[in-house]
Amino acid sequence: MQIKPILLVVDMQNGFCGLRGSFDKFGFNIKPYRAIIPKLKKTINYFRSGSTPIYYAKAIREASGLDLLDRVHKILPESRREKLDDMHLCIKDTWDADIIDEIYPKPKDYIVEKRRDSVFQDTEFELWLRSFGADTIIFTGIDSYICVESSARDAFNKGYDVIMLSDCVASREENLHKASLTQIKEAYGWVMTSDELINKIDNQELILSGVETPPVSLVTPEAQP
Repeated sequence: MQIKPILLVVDMQNGFCGLRGSFDKFGFNIKPYRAIIPKLKKTINYFRSGSTPIYYAKAIREASGLDLLDRVHKILPESRREKLDDMHLCIKDTWDADIIDEIYPKPKDYIVEKRRDSVFQDTEFELWLRSFGADTIIFTGIDSYICVESSARDAFNKGYDVIMLSDCVASREENLHKASLTQIKEAYGWVMTSDELINKIDNQELILSGVETPPVSLVTPEAQP
């Protein structure tokens, strides 16, 4: 089988999984998030070495609080409430919103800033995918049952094939993490470990087709060397 993939890394930011980031300071358990870093780093390096485009999705908020979920929704689960005064995190252009050092983007990687769960919502992501000719998205990152799953569902419904790497996604809620993986496997695409995917590629069960270089005008990485 031949595919034209991109690797997507969702919300691996200081605010969520960095030591001394907002979630860490709030007292949330970030151990599940940090546990996937070694496998994720290995996976990123593997695909980068083969010239597969690497995308990082960043959840951001304005300092003013203009785009907080609380400003939009009257009906909102308590776990999704964003408090301007005491739980305002990942503010645009701050260290908290940046990608963790362990997997920091390279200059040729791409960064998509989003304000809602799905990487497709009100972003340039799909425009870039179409320009590249990509047809498959390999999903990694956090949180499995929120932003990763929301993005995977949107990808499937927009016509992209979905591969989710079970050892490169995580949640602070283990039961919801497992349920999300089951849902993706049953209804939306493949769920496998990073080693299983790499073995399929190395054994040529999956052939990675070259992805066209995008026009310069569409390349706006924020990464540093």
